[in-house]
Amino acid sequence: MTTDTRPPRTPSRSRSGGRTRFRGDRPTGLGLNKPSRSDAGGRLFVHVALIIFVIVAIGPILIVVMNSLKTTPGIFNGPFLPPTAETFNLDGWANVFKRGNFALNYGNSIIVTLVSTLLTLVLSTFAAFAITEYKVKLAPVLAGFFIIGIMLPIRLGTVPILQTMVAWHLVDTLVALILVYTAMSLPLAIALMATFFRRVPMELKEAAKIDGAGELRTLSIVLPLVRPGLAAVASVTMLPIWNDLWFPLILAPSKENQTVTLGVQQFVGQFQSDYPALLAALTLGALPLVILFTVFSRNFIQGLSQGYGK
Repeated sequence: MTTDTRPPRTPSRSRSGGRTRFRGDRPTGLGLNKPSRSDAGGRLFVHVALIIFVIVAIGPILIVVMNSLKTTPGIFNGPFLPPTAETFNLDGWANVFKRGNFALNYGNSIIVTLVSTLLTLVLSTFAAFAITEYKVKLAPVLAGFFIIGIMLPIRLGTVPILQTMVAWHLVDTLVALILVYTAMSLPLAIALMATFFRRVPMELKEAAKIDGAGELRTLSIVLPLVRPGLAAVASVTMLPIWNDLWFPLILAPSKENQTVTLGVQQFVGQFQSDYPALLAALTLGALPLVILFTVFSRNFIQGLSQGYGK
C-alpha cells in the first residue's frame, strides 16, 4: 500500500471570479506560452540575416579554394561553379610548392607568432598583476600610458623602429619582428588582463598572503581564475601578427626570413598571369587565419565580453 507523500494543497482565493484554486495546480490555459507573431517574425529575420552573413563571409573563401583547383579556362568560364572532371587541375598547387618557398615561410611565421604571443602573455600577466595589486601613485599613470599605446598605431613609429634595429644590428632577422610584435601587442594585452585581475576576490589574495605565500605564489594561485583572459590575449595577439605584411616587408625582407604574408605577396607579383597558382597561394595565406579563428573564436569572444563588460 502506497502513501501519498505530496504536501497538502492549501486553497487560495483567485482574484478573477470566486472559484477556489489550490496552490501548485498548473494553469490550464492553452495559449499562455504561445509566441506572438511579432516574436516569430523577429526570430525569422535574425536567422535569415545570420545565414546571409555566413554566406557573405565564407563565400569568397570557398570561391578562391574552388578556383585554385581548376584550369584557367575553367576559372573564367565558371568562377562560381565547383571543379568538374574537365576543369579539375592541380598544376597551380604544384607550381606553388615548386617555385615558392612556403615551407620556410610557414616555419618563420610559426616561430614569430608563437614566441611573440608567449612573450606577450608573460609580460602582460606580470604587468597587469602589478598594476592591480600594488596601490601606488604611478599605477594610474602607467595604465594611462598603456591606453595611449592602444590608441596610437605602431606604424607611426616605423622610422625610429627601423633606426633602432639598424643600431642593434637586428635588421633582416626574426628577432626584430618578435620584439616589434611584442611591443605592439602589450598595451591591449595589459589593459585586458588588468580587467580580469580586478575581478579576482581580494579575500583569496589576502588568505594566500596570510598563509605565507609570496608575490609569485599568489600570482600562481589566482592565475587559473584569469584563464579566459589569457585565451583572449592569445587570440588577439596571434591573428594580427600572422596577418601582418608591413613589418616583415621592412624588417625581414630576405627569402630566408620571409613570413607567409610576405611570401604570398611576392609570389602574387611574380605569377600574375598564372591564376590557378595565384589562387593557390592566396589559399595558403588565408587558411591559417581561418583555422586560428575557428579554434580560438569562442575563447576570443568569451574573453573580450567578460573582460570589457566588467
